[in-house]
Amino acid sequence: MTATTLLPELAARAEGVAHARTPTCPCGASRTLADRPDGTVVRHADTVAKAHAPDADAAGLTRRLALASHLPDVFLPPLGPAPADLHGRLVTFWPYGTPVDPDDPDAAPWEAVGTLLALLHRAPVPDPAPVMRGPLKAARAVAGLRAVGAHPAVAPVLAAWATLPAWARAEAPMPQPAALCHGDLHLGQLVRVPGTRVPGASWRLIDVDDLGAGLPAWDLGRPAAWFACGLLEPQEWGRFLDAYRAADGPALDAGDPWTVLDVPARALTVQTAARTVTKAVADGRPLDEVDHALIDACRRIAAAPTELAHQSSK
Repeated sequence: MTATTLLPELAARAEGVAHARTPTCPCGASRTLADRPDGTVVRHADTVAKAHAPDADAAGLTRRLALASHLPDVFLPPLGPAPADLHGRLVTFWPYGTPVDPDDPDAAPWEAVGTLLALLHRAPVPDPAPVMRGPLKAARAVAGLRAVGAHPAVAPVLAAWATLPAWARAEAPMPQPAALCHGDLHLGQLVRVPGTRVPGASWRLIDVDDLGAGLPAWDLGRPAAWFACGLLEPQEWGRFLDAYRAADGPALDAGDPWTVLDVPARALTVQTAARTVTKAVADGRPLDEVDHALIDACRRIAAAPTELAHQSSK
C-alpha cells in the first residue's frame, strides 16, 4: 500500500471513529501529524489514527494495547482492545492529547516524565509480557547507518556501538529483574490530557510500539544521553531525576545514577547519532551543531567507554 493511498484512507478511518465518539463533531479537515516509514498518524477533531510499521506484529500490539489500557494513570488509553486492519497495515485509534511544545523547552514537564516512568516501572509485569524493544530499535538505527556508506561520521558511531554489551545491541537477553518499560522515551511521547482530577497530573505517555518487559534504566537513557552530550541543562536533568526518585522509581537508588545509566546512555547516544547522520545524508544536508555534539560524544565513548558519564559531571 503506497503512502498516497494510505493517508486519505487513514484519515477517513479517523473521521469515522471521531464521528462515532462525538456525533456533534466540529469536523474540519483531518491533519497528518506524522508520516514516516515506521508509522503514519492522522488526527480528526479529538481522535487520532495511527498506522503502525508494516512489520508490526498483531499479537504483540494487542498485548501492548492491553497493558496501556490497564495503566490509565500512565498511558493515554487506546480507543479499542485490538488493532484494525487497513490493507495489511495495523491501525490503532486514540484520543487526542496536546503534545509538548518543541519551541518552549523551558516548559518541558520533566517532573511529569520522571513520575510517569516511576509509575510504569513499578507496575506489575504480566506473564507473558512482550519484550521491551529499545535495544532492537538501537540496532536497527545502526543497521541503517551502515547502509549510508562512506561518510566521516559513520566510523565514530560504529566504534562507539562496538563498546556496548551484547544485550544493549539486542544480541542477548536484557539483565534481570525486568520491569515494564516504555522503550522509546522522549518528550514527543508525552501529551497533556484534559479533565484530569488530580492537579498537575495532566500528562500521559503515548506510543506503545516498544512497550514491554525490560531493564528500567533504558527509559532513563535518552535524557541521560542528552545531559551528557550537553543538550539537556543540569537543572532539567536534576528535576527529572528528583521526580523519578520521589516516586520510588526502581531503576535508581540513592547512589550515583551513572552506575546504572552509563550503558543505556551510551546506547541511546549511538542510536540518536546513527539516526541523525542517516537522515542528514538522505536529506543531502551538512551536520548541524546538535549532530556534531552527538558525534563528539561517540568519539569519547569509543576512546574510553565510561567517558560519557565522566563528561556529564564536569
